[in-house]
Amino acid sequence: MSRQNYTFTSESVSEGHPDKVCDRISDAILDALIAEDPLARVACETFATTNRVVIGGEVGLTDQAKLAEYMERIPDIARACIRDIGYEQDKFHWDTVEITNLLHEQSAHIAQGVTGERGDEGAGDQGIMFGYATNETPEMMPAPILFAHAVLKRLAEARKSGEASVLGPDAKSQFSVRYENGKPVGVTSVVLSHQHLDPSLSSGDVRAIVEPYIRDVLPEGWLRGDTEWWVNPTGTFVIGGPDGDAGLTGRKIIVDTYGGAAPHGGGAFSGKDPTKVDRSAAYASRYLAKNVVAAGLADRCTVQLSYAIGVAKPLSIYVDTHGTGKMDEAAIEAAIPKAMDLTPRGIRTHLDLNRPIYERTAAYGHFGRAPDADGGFSWERTDLAEALQRGL
Repeated sequence: MSRQNYTFTSESVSEGHPDKVCDRISDAILDALIAEDPLARVACETFATTNRVVIGGEVGLTDQAKLAEYMERIPDIARACIRDIGYEQDKFHWDTVEITNLLHEQSAHIAQGVTGERGDEGAGDQGIMFGYATNETPEMMPAPILFAHAVLKRLAEARKSGEASVLGPDAKSQFSVRYENGKPVGVTSVVLSHQHLDPSLSSGDVRAIVEPYIRDVLPEGWLRGDTEWWVNPTGTFVIGGPDGDAGLTGRKIIVDTYGGAAPHGGGAFSGKDPTKVDRSAAYASRYLAKNVVAAGLADRCTVQLSYAIGVAKPLSIYVDTHGTGKMDEAAIEAAIPKAMDLTPRGIRTHLDLNRPIYERTAAYGHFGRAPDADGGFSWERTDLAEALQRGL
């Protein structure tokens, strides 16, 4: 039987964190290419440091002759991302940062693996992908990562509106959440490091600015007299973003998913088109796990999928309900392929992933978000619950 009383910690990072700047640029480029060519194959990586952004990777287009034309737009896309995030520092400014674009044509050998010898669409790579859901929050997400994201998103809104204009774009949050009888009941420690633009501000001054927003986001009663507060514990935090620490696409995969509360297959998401199962099958795994919980088949659920490059069908489907299942796990595993086609093409079709919907995922988590009217976060829908139940 799993533990019922414990403390679990998760962290998040803001959209201005160096790695998230890179994720944002990579996904914005992906969106721009998919908007022009829904079947574009993209693997875009970004590196950022002081006064410099380097973009590399591979692009495959239906009409490859248009590649040079699209590449001319890449620097403007990157600058727009940096500007929206809010970087106007002397050594990292959206208008003056040097941008190097090294994107090139996709390898023909990778392309043939995806297309397949028989014309069927294989997975873009081998690998394992995990999805997770829990009924401990309405979003079916673990509470520590959900609120770590929510606080940073609220602070970014306050910064951009001018409400908290002294704050800078770079920030990290961390919450240690106390569980009793398996449910989250309070926060034992708050850790927040937030860039600020006024070097005279002390840690106490920054806490006075951010604390009302933290209290606004967390459930009532979760902050108590014995909650530990660590706000800018090292002191001054004025130099932020890629000027303070280099950034790279795909380095925040635990922040992007479940905050360490569930396994991770190791593949990053940002900059990858949906033929890459690192991304699309991770979304499908979350969709399946969430629908298992929504269907009342379990209180918690982990789903693992595995693939081989060039092979369409998943090699395995694994379900763990962590002792909370109302049905046998093997029966749920058998019901899943009846409810959803888990080939790369099937996932893309079911979740309608060939759309420019990825830039918005680059910060504050890929999961636990409300589905958008234009198809964004389609993997957060709970419309598969009935089909799963029928398949049992």
